[in-house]
Amino acid sequence: MLATVWSASIIGIDAVKVAVEVDVSGGLPSITIVGLPDTAIQESRERVKASLKNAGFAFPVRKIVINLAPADIRKEGPCYDLPISVGILAASEQVDAQLLGDYLFLGELSLDGSLRPVSGILPIAAAAKRLGITGLVVPMDNVQEAAVVEDISVYGFNHLTEIAQFLCHPDDYTPVKLDAKRDFMRSQDLGLNLKDVKGQNHARRALEIAAAGGHNLIFVGPPGSGKTMLARRLPGILPPLDFDESLEVSQIHSVAGFLKNKGTLIKDRPFRSPHHSASGFALVGGGSYPRPGEISLAHRGVLFLDELTEFKRSVLEFLRQPLEDGFVSIARTRQSVTFPAQFTLVASTNPCPCGYFGDPIQQCTCSPRQREQYWAKLSGPLMDRIDLQVGVNRLKPEEMTTQETGEESEKVRERVTQARDRAYHRFKNEKTVRCNAQMQSNHLRLFCQLEPESRNLLEGAIRRLGLSARAMDRILKVSRTIADLAAEDGIKTHHVAEAIQYRTIDRMQ
Repeated sequence: MLATVWSASIIGIDAVKVAVEVDVSGGLPSITIVGLPDTAIQESRERVKASLKNAGFAFPVRKIVINLAPADIRKEGPCYDLPISVGILAASEQVDAQLLGDYLFLGELSLDGSLRPVSGILPIAAAAKRLGITGLVVPMDNVQEAAVVEDISVYGFNHLTEIAQFLCHPDDYTPVKLDAKRDFMRSQDLGLNLKDVKGQNHARRALEIAAAGGHNLIFVGPPGSGKTMLARRLPGILPPLDFDESLEVSQIHSVAGFLKNKGTLIKDRPFRSPHHSASGFALVGGGSYPRPGEISLAHRGVLFLDELTEFKRSVLEFLRQPLEDGFVSIARTRQSVTFPAQFTLVASTNPCPCGYFGDPIQQCTCSPRQREQYWAKLSGPLMDRIDLQVGVNRLKPEEMTTQETGEESEKVRERVTQARDRAYHRFKNEKTVRCNAQMQSNHLRLFCQLEPESRNLLEGAIRRLGLSARAMDRILKVSRTIADLAAEDGIKTHHVAEAIQYRTIDRMQ
């Protein structure tokens, strides 16, 4: 007998429907799985066989052929354990097969028949709604994640025997309901607070501008000057995620397998800080079955690269395309996927190998050649894409011993939110632009017009610093953000002057 059970496969952060066709017929006892399965799916033959027997079902001692259609899409992971088991039970007439066409089945099986959670449930639930599927049958540990999607019935179970009973008596079970939007409405955790940072007013101002406009930022200074401390407080002054952004971020983390034990939605902006030994594939994603990397996991949040010059230059060059386009494309022989990657890059580094070039207290021991090689790890095109380049000096003794605290994150965040609201109103008719850092050339012509005095100032800075056209565009974007923070419609000369000072280490050696 033939039975068809619906499941799904993840491609990038999207999902496609997969038909698990199970045919039980006469012949020598065997189990054959076709349809481009990976090793985990091939191993499911033994898991399914043991789980069915230990759950009290009769395993058919016949020839079993399992086809995963469409056959030209690679399938991976243990999530097909459950649909294969249900298909065998239906094909051997041990459960009622009438409801199989209305639901998607996903889940990993233990040898005793209990269900284990799997990754990627959230994007699969969203895809199921688009495809007109009535509901999902998933492990109990995944039910909260799947129920985030509205207008779809989600049933959670702990054991294979419960699913068999559900198929025979569906009216005895009630789908899980979750008001995701109401659950989402809570105050965001600000995390580390800016009030803990003493002094560093110039760096704090740059951090506020970066948050208000979504600008990339690099801190350069000697060890112990507070670069990392400042960077880790950026998420606390960013505007909170809205529901649609949270859903988008949560889908990425679900595909990566980070939502199994983290509730339903990610409510706080991501902050990712990979080690400088990370490979290019760890940063942008990849693998035989492409998975999101650190830059996609930082989507709508912050990617912090501490000790930037310790990263391999080849790894840093991977950042150029996503910094410009807001997404990363990964091509493989059989498929090509695109992951979103709209993040704020924050980096920190020392000014030289010893860390004390330009320090008024401790003398630098590096030669000019060593400093030149040190900065050569950062290419010109990469530095052009960093809007704010800020020097951070060591605190003075009186600043370190003072009991006074800095301005709290809550107050800074309020100003940042107001500036973002102005930008949002400005770009309300644009689908791809949400903040000033994402403006394109046509937006610069419309929203960043300069007075003659401001234009002369900018032209002089370009000649003096040897800036590229891209760096000039970054100055205009930062100027627009500074004007928004000042609640001014036009860009003034002092706005441009402040933006220019954040490009003074473009050619630092």
